[in-house]
Amino acid sequence: MNRRDSLKAIGLGTLSTSLFLGGCKPGDKKVETAADAKTAAVPGRQPYEVERENKLLAEKYFDEHEMATITMLADIIIPKDAHSGSASDAKVPEFIEFIVKDIPSHKLPMRGGLKWLDIQCLNRYGNTFIKCNSTQKTQILDEIAYPAKAKPEMAQGVAFFNRLRDLTASGFWSSEMGTKDIGYAGNTPNKWQGVPADVLKQYGMENVKV
Repeated sequence: MNRRDSLKAIGLGTLSTSLFLGGCKPGDKKVETAADAKTAAVPGRQPYEVERENKLLAEKYFDEHEMATITMLADIIIPKDAHSGSASDAKVPEFIEFIVKDIPSHKLPMRGGLKWLDIQCLNRYGNTFIKCNSTQKTQILDEIAYPAKAKPEMAQGVAFFNRLRDLTASGFWSSEMGTKDIGYAGNTPNKWQGVPADVLKQYGMENVKV
C-alpha cells in the first residue's frame, strides 16, 4: 500500500493543539507560571477558546493500552521513511487523543473499534493487537483496510479503521513534519527574480532589456 501518496488526498479539517504562553492575572505578582500560561491571552483567540483548549489538553480519555494501540496503528498507516518520520514522530497519537475530546462523537466509535480489534486478535491469536506478531497484524488489518474487499461481518472493523486512517492523515499532514513532507511553504516571502526565461522566449521577448 502506497500510504503516503494515497493519504495525502484525504481532506479533513485540521486543528492546532499548541500550548500558549502569557501573563499573570490582575493583582498577582508578575512571575510567569504554568497556571498563568493556561489562562493567558492569545492573539486571534478568545479567552474562552484558550480556556477550553487547555481544559481538553489537561484531560485524558484513552488509557495507556489504548494509546499504545493507536500509536502502533498510526505508525502502520504512516511509517517512517527516507523522506520524513512516522505518524508517532509527528505526535499524531496525541492529536487523535485531543480530537476525540474536542469532537465527542469520535469517542465511542474509537474506543469501540479498539476493543473490537483486540477481541478479534484474542479470538484468533490469543493476544491483543499490540502483542501479535507482524504477520498476524497484517492479516487482521488486510481484512479491514480495504472496504471494497471486506466481508460483511468485518463492517465494524472497516468503519473503525476508516476513521482512524482519516484522523491519522489529518493529524500528520497538519503537523510541522507533515507540511514539510508535502513541501508546503505557506505564506513565506520570496525574492523576485524577474520573468522566467521560458516565458520571455514564448512571447519573443528574450532579447528585450528592461
